[in-house]
Amino acid sequence: MTGSYPNTRLRRTRSTTWSRALHRETQLTSADLIWPLFVTDGEGVEEPIASLPGVSRWSVDGVVARAREAVELGIPVVALFPNTQADKRSDDGAEAHNPDNLMCQAIRAIKQACGDDLGVLTDVALDPYTSHGQDGLIDDGGYVVNDETVAVLVDQALNQAEAGADIVAPSDMMDGRVHAIRMALEMGGHHNVQIMSYAAKYASAFYGPFRDAVGSGGLLKGDKKSYQMDPANGDEAMREIEFDIAEGADSVMVKPGLAYLDIIYRARQAFDVPIFAYQVSGEYALIEAGAAVGVGDRDALMMEKLLAFKRAGCAGILTYHAPVAARLLNG
Repeated sequence: MTGSYPNTRLRRTRSTTWSRALHRETQLTSADLIWPLFVTDGEGVEEPIASLPGVSRWSVDGVVARAREAVELGIPVVALFPNTQADKRSDDGAEAHNPDNLMCQAIRAIKQACGDDLGVLTDVALDPYTSHGQDGLIDDGGYVVNDETVAVLVDQALNQAEAGADIVAPSDMMDGRVHAIRMALEMGGHHNVQIMSYAAKYASAFYGPFRDAVGSGGLLKGDKKSYQMDPANGDEAMREIEFDIAEGADSVMVKPGLAYLDIIYRARQAFDVPIFAYQVSGEYALIEAGAAVGVGDRDALMMEKLLAFKRAGCAGILTYHAPVAARLLNG
């Protein structure tokens, strides 16, 4: 205890705008934001996503325009997710290895337009490419097999790195995939390609709109509980994060974000690597839906939740609100 009333009045430093700014413990800037973008086929295409109000799928030219906007707003990284057409999906997700797939087209176009002014983060998992909607290969019983999937994910990560990806982000939750990808990147000469591992990705009910956006929701057979984490477990998340750091991850992610702030805080206390959170599609959609029916001011709800991630210890946040938040932060 540092004092007592009236010698100490904790409201003194909260009494004016300038004083609140001076004593603010947590700072959020546009440089803390990563903007997820959905890529689709065609040219001049914008497809609004009904379950994600204000978010669209864009053809490559539209994604490039969003990338240029990110640079102007001071957002340092965009994260790409493809909506692969049904005729290019297969049980083995072979389109993930196509050097001219949607992801690779978008990577090359963004890097050509923005160069080193903008980082490109790419998702490494098979669910945007499989006909069954799972993140990996399945056996005859429908079980997602681990080691065979890892081999395919390595090829996918290399394909993205060769197209120009700056950060590959394995989101599949297979055991051992970070080490395998790191070794392949090193052997392939991609020494400066970062790995941001989805180290603690939970089997969450908040992913529905995202699966709509990438076209895997209606295809998913079964669930993902055999590889994504049980929401009841926290100690297990620390083990997952520790493993991925040891295997070569440059940064790690907790997904979803808001329901797992305790995991973010624990990870920040335990590990000296950048911790990121994904404010996932369901979290975003709830803010938009709540604001639409008068629960609260949308901008205030948005900013309060983004600050919560930073206060818990995040180095940055993946959020669909990135451009809106950046405009507010930039005044």
